[in-house]
Amino acid sequence: MAFSSTLIFSPHLPHSKLPLPPCLSRKFRFLSSPLHCASSGAFTTLASSSSLLSPMSSFDLRSYWTSMISLIQSELDAAIPIAHPERIYKAMRYSVLSDGAKRASPIMCIAACELVGGDRSAAFPTACALEMVHAASLIHDDLPCMDGAPLRRGRPSNHAVFGVEIALLAGDALFPLAFRHIVGRTPSLVPPATVLRVIAEIARTVGSTGMAAGQMLDLLPDAGIQAREPADVMLVLEKKFGELAETSALCGGLLGGANAEETAALRRYGRAVGVLYEVVDDILMEQRGAGSNGHSGKMKSNASVVGALGMDRAMEIVDELKEKAKKELKYLGDKFGDGVLPLCGFVDYAVERGFVVEAVGRT
Repeated sequence: MAFSSTLIFSPHLPHSKLPLPPCLSRKFRFLSSPLHCASSGAFTTLASSSSLLSPMSSFDLRSYWTSMISLIQSELDAAIPIAHPERIYKAMRYSVLSDGAKRASPIMCIAACELVGGDRSAAFPTACALEMVHAASLIHDDLPCMDGAPLRRGRPSNHAVFGVEIALLAGDALFPLAFRHIVGRTPSLVPPATVLRVIAEIARTVGSTGMAAGQMLDLLPDAGIQAREPADVMLVLEKKFGELAETSALCGGLLGGANAEETAALRRYGRAVGVLYEVVDDILMEQRGAGSNGHSGKMKSNASVVGALGMDRAMEIVDELKEKAKKELKYLGDKFGDGVLPLCGFVDYAVERGFVVEAVGRT
C-alpha cells in the first residue's frame, strides 16, 4: 500500500536558561515553553534548556528527527504488508502507521547506537521492532478492560475501529512480529549473542516484571488516585513508560558495541527520560483543563502524578528526573563528545516540547 510521511514542526518562542552539564552547555541556545501551575494562588514556572541548538552547532534535533522518521516509516510500512488474514494486518497497520506517531523509541535506539560508534544499520531493525512493541502496548492499553481509551492520537482507538477481538489479536501479532523482524533483518555485523540479548531485553520490558506489571498496578481496584503513596505512583510510571525508553537506549548501545558501563548509563538515562515525558504530559494535561480523569483519554488510569501527589510535587519530580538524565549525559558526553547531543535533545524535548512532531501516513 502507498505510504507517505510528513513532519510538522511548530517551534515555541519564549526563552530562558538552565545550563546542561559543563561539557555540553556551550552547544546550546535555550528556549522555554514554561510549565505553569497554580499553587496557593501563585503561578510557578519551570524553565528548561531546549532541544534547539545554536547556529554554530552541527546538530539540530528537528533535522535529525525528520531524516530518521521517514526511514523508519518506510521500513515499518514494508514490514507489515496487507496479507491474509487481511483484517488483522489492517488493524496492525492502523496502529503502527498511525498519524501522529513520534517514533521516539526507535530514534532513541538509533541515536544511542551512533553515540557509541555503531553503524545505524545495526540498530534499524531493532528500532522498528521497538515501534511495533510500542504500538502493540498502546492497542492493549486502550482496550475497555484496561485504560478504556476511546481515542488515541486524536482518532478512534484500534478497538473502536476493528472491534475488541481484532484489536486484541493485532496486539498479540505485533509482539512476535517485532522479534521476527530483529532476527530476520539485523545485519551480520552484529554478533548473534548481541541479537539474543536485545531480544531478551525487549521481552523483559513487555513482560510480567515490566510494562505488564505497570498496567496491572495501574488497574488495582483499591488504588485510587488520592490513596496512592508516592512510590506507588512512580512505580506505575516507571513500569508502564520508563521501561520502553530504558530499553530503547540500552538496545541501541548494545547494538553499537557499548561496554558495561556505557550500557548501564544508557539504561538509567532512558528510564529517566521515559518517566520525565509522562510526568510533563500529566502536568500539561492538567494545565489544559483535562484533569486526572481525562489524562490522555485514559478513563480508568490512576497513573497521574498531579492527581496523586499534587502539582508542586510533580514539578519537583520533573527537576529530579532532568538531573538524573543530565548526570548520565555528563558521563556520556565526556566519553563521546558531540555524539551525545541527540540524547540531550530528548531530555529537552521531554520538558519543552519545542516542536510538534507529527507523522502523517495512510494505511
